[in-house]
Amino acid sequence: MALRSIPRGLPPGTVRLAGGLACLGVAALAVLEAPSWWLFVLALGATEGGHILALAALGFAAPLGRPSRGGRVGVFGLAAALLALSPMIRAARYAASVPARLEAAFGPAAPGMARQAPLTAADLVRGAPASGFRQSTVIYRVVDGVELPLELYRPADDRPPAPCVVVFHAGAWQSGSRLDCQALSRYLAVRGYVVASVDYRLLPTYRFPAPQEDAAAALAYLQAHAGELGIDPQRFVLVGRSAGGHIALLHAYTAHDPAIRGVIALYPPVDMYLGHTYPCRPQILDCHALGEQYLGGKPYQVPATYAAATVTNHIGPDTPPTLLIHGSRDEVVDAIHSRILAAQLARAGRPHLLLELPWATHGMDYIFNGPGGQISTYAIEWFLASVVGESGSVRSASTACCS
Repeated sequence: MALRSIPRGLPPGTVRLAGGLACLGVAALAVLEAPSWWLFVLALGATEGGHILALAALGFAAPLGRPSRGGRVGVFGLAAALLALSPMIRAARYAASVPARLEAAFGPAAPGMARQAPLTAADLVRGAPASGFRQSTVIYRVVDGVELPLELYRPADDRPPAPCVVVFHAGAWQSGSRLDCQALSRYLAVRGYVVASVDYRLLPTYRFPAPQEDAAAALAYLQAHAGELGIDPQRFVLVGRSAGGHIALLHAYTAHDPAIRGVIALYPPVDMYLGHTYPCRPQILDCHALGEQYLGGKPYQVPATYAAATVTNHIGPDTPPTLLIHGSRDEVVDAIHSRILAAQLARAGRPHLLLELPWATHGMDYIFNGPGGQISTYAIEWFLASVVGESGSVRSASTACCS
């Protein structure tokens, strides 16, 4: 008696159903708030890499429309693809307004900008060239027997002294590295800037104001060694992400150093009282406990420390031009922080611009070729050319808070 054949593997319709539903679940995070850390990571991928997710989802959609079970379940893959592409569609619409906003805030674009548009479909895959730079590590400070390094990215060829971009990494004051997000540092070095990405002291061993002291020490080192490093000691711009954005802003606003021509902060916490009263979702990050650990207590216990660490308390007539970039759906640092800072800068009449990306979440520029990464890079390149170009200045009129 002949044996009946035993089917191997799952039926195609079941595979398409499972794959389509999985893609749909991830794509939903492009529009829904993430309730936990790992779902937040997936949300970052869905919002900034949705074009890749959409391609995968379309694979599970075929053969859509056939009168078979596999064709009927393909609708889930199609729905996932449409959801996954929604951030890209919103980003394209938003990108169209970015050049006009930058020009209104900081003047016209410099000739020869590498990026000719804030967002291009080709760069989602092609990216930016990353050759033509030198990378090295130097120790800028020794504290308690611990060496603090910074990573230098310099143009490959010898040039006249170049403006220096000083970068402070993210990590909630407790983690992160100078080697994070190297794509932007390399991009800027290829385009003639010297980039110094700084390691600073972290929790739990060190709390505020230790990172601020390290920021001052890093700037002092770069100025003292400007000649050998190929840096123009009168042209610095500070850049920071998240906690690093807080460090960059606070140093730029309190140093009163005319060599600091501008500051760029991506999704920064700026109001320490607000961060304590309205902390982020604890399933993602316990910002409440983190803030108390970093500042040494609750607001009523150490009010002077909270006041000193709140960026908006330090705006003055010499506050340097400021570029803020924040995602509207940031689940870690609410965009209200950047909105408040932008409003205060407008009242003080200081040049600034807030680009609030409506689809984006925290860390949107970590995916360098994604829509958030492209628009951020375009805005950063425009801002740098404006504040440290040959004229080295921007117009003094204030700009309204833009989102």
